[in-house]
Amino acid sequence: MRKVLKADSLFFYFFISLLWMEVIFRVSVMKQSYSFGILISCIFVLSLAFLFFFLCSFFKRKAGFFLSIFLLGLSSFIYASQFIYFKFFRTYYSLYSVSNGGQIVEFWRDIAAFAGKHSILLFLFFAPVLFLIVFGKKMLVFKSCSTVNKLSLACCALFAHGTGIAAVYAGGKAPNSAYDLYFKNSYPQLSVERLGLLTTMRLDLQRLITGWSPDIELAAPRDSKYIPTPAPSDKAKEDPNERETSGKIVEYNTMDIDFTQLAANEKNHQLKEMHQYFEQVQPTAKNEYTGKYKGYNLILITAEGFSPYAIHKGVTPTLYKLVNSGFQFTNFYNPIWGVSTSDGEYVACTGLIPKNGVWSFKQSGKNYLPFVMGNQLQKLDYKTMAFHDHSYTYYGRNISHPNMGYIYKALGNGLDVKKTWPESDLEMMEKTIPEFIHNLPFHTYYMTVSGHMQYSFTGNYIAHKNKNLVQDLPYSEQAKAYIATQVELDRALKYLLDQLEEAGVADKTLIALSPDHYPYGLDMKTINELAGHTVEKNFELFKSTFILYTKGMKPTTVTKPISSLDIIPTISNLLGLEYDSRLLMGQDAFSNASPLVIFLNKSFITDKGKYNAVTNTFITNNGKTAADEYIKRMSAIVEGKFHYSAKILETDYYRKIFSGNQ
Repeated sequence: MRKVLKADSLFFYFFISLLWMEVIFRVSVMKQSYSFGILISCIFVLSLAFLFFFLCSFFKRKAGFFLSIFLLGLSSFIYASQFIYFKFFRTYYSLYSVSNGGQIVEFWRDIAAFAGKHSILLFLFFAPVLFLIVFGKKMLVFKSCSTVNKLSLACCALFAHGTGIAAVYAGGKAPNSAYDLYFKNSYPQLSVERLGLLTTMRLDLQRLITGWSPDIELAAPRDSKYIPTPAPSDKAKEDPNERETSGKIVEYNTMDIDFTQLAANEKNHQLKEMHQYFEQVQPTAKNEYTGKYKGYNLILITAEGFSPYAIHKGVTPTLYKLVNSGFQFTNFYNPIWGVSTSDGEYVACTGLIPKNGVWSFKQSGKNYLPFVMGNQLQKLDYKTMAFHDHSYTYYGRNISHPNMGYIYKALGNGLDVKKTWPESDLEMMEKTIPEFIHNLPFHTYYMTVSGHMQYSFTGNYIAHKNKNLVQDLPYSEQAKAYIATQVELDRALKYLLDQLEEAGVADKTLIALSPDHYPYGLDMKTINELAGHTVEKNFELFKSTFILYTKGMKPTTVTKPISSLDIIPTISNLLGLEYDSRLLMGQDAFSNASPLVIFLNKSFITDKGKYNAVTNTFITNNGKTAADEYIKRMSAIVEGKFHYSAKILETDYYRKIFSGNQ
């Protein structure tokens, strides 16, 4: 018996080591673990241990020893690096990000400091491989096996893997179940919890190689009573641009696209399905705000790390003014997506949901994007420019932003700002405004950077620069450092407003500003401190501020729940632009369409309440119980938006339906 255990000692060491890393990772990252997910991850760890042992069985002592070190070392690195990445970005990195030259290298100073702070925990991840290096040859057996033993190991690995698959099936097929995450959808945060980190990484690799995308059933037909907006009448089917209601003609934000004819002529099954889907989407109606700001200049801003916590009447007076003197959206949500800043920017600029596992904005750089503001307004002879006060190529913006119809300038390519970390939004405004303010009409897009983490007075140039302005605030150092970074944005906006006023165009310029994501660089205890209470994490954490302002407007409160997905259709309607509301995943905030706010984990908010897709609970606004059929219907609509938004990106769908109009 001892001889058998000695021969199999390497397998047991692999299994115990991988299980050790998985447990340490769960304890350090997840405050609450999904019990059935632990079982599934353990089974897949067992399968991987058999695979490692099988691979080593082909080599004799020395080669087997070094292969064992490599396999365990790689596993340790994956766990440790994902731990660091998650703590920084509140998500997990994908292999796509690694293959595209991960942007995390720009944070090496912060990473080094973080690693030093958590050196004991990082040591625990690498302890198994370090132990193997020091004591492995004395305690473990490294030798090649016979063909029969190799086949046995392969069978054991396959059996363990099959058992893991069976466990995945045993948990049911509900949304966000282990089955759903393994076979149909991609949501790394839940996948790590319910399948394990290494299984999630394996699925990511498989999907990257195969070009996989989420698979769903086509949304229910248009006559379902659970469509979030009224189904069109027969007349609307014939002419989606208008229909008659009680003697009044109702016009819709649509374009002359015959989806029925496109589907009839399409041989490609995927494209045919897309035509059929968009044909049954209810468009949004034009309304009293349609064209209200037709011909206005437009300044669109995605503000790094901006949040309601940045707004202080005395410290950030310009932000306070813009929030309280324009449209006041009291239920605006800014969900975080898989690639944090880049995906947040993608949503705000395109009105589409990012595809998980890739950099959607960079991928879109080869596609035709007719509804982004740059391309829409360029056709109307606007001067269209975009600026970013950090690296020109960061997240592939040198590919995505010119494709949106902009003359794009950033650090390293036409924008000469002082290279600090982070750089100054105020300096960016000072250097760029003269390039467009006298070229009417103009549309300018800004992606800011001054509000970037880490939020401390050491290592963050902007926080240190504005430290004296926040020192008297009754908050912790991290909270004050965060607000200090937003002071720079406030100063930049003050300079912008002054320049618009001086040029005489302030009352003809619409300013729209939204965050890329909530300030995830803050500890939760700091967020709770700034909020003044414990912040609920599935919905409230993403509640934010959307600024929509022009000089002289009457402050208007909008209570309808909306999100960053709704920015492009809302602005398009306000400017009176021709666009097709069926082809965007958000909707005009001023339309009479029922609201639908979508989150990365497939949770959603409607006019009836909030559905938490992780816990499968629906909290109604009136305290009544929501019908299961309603939840299923709305979940299907949400799934459809994720699926077809990804398909728009994958197939360059807009180019196919507008090929004659480019």
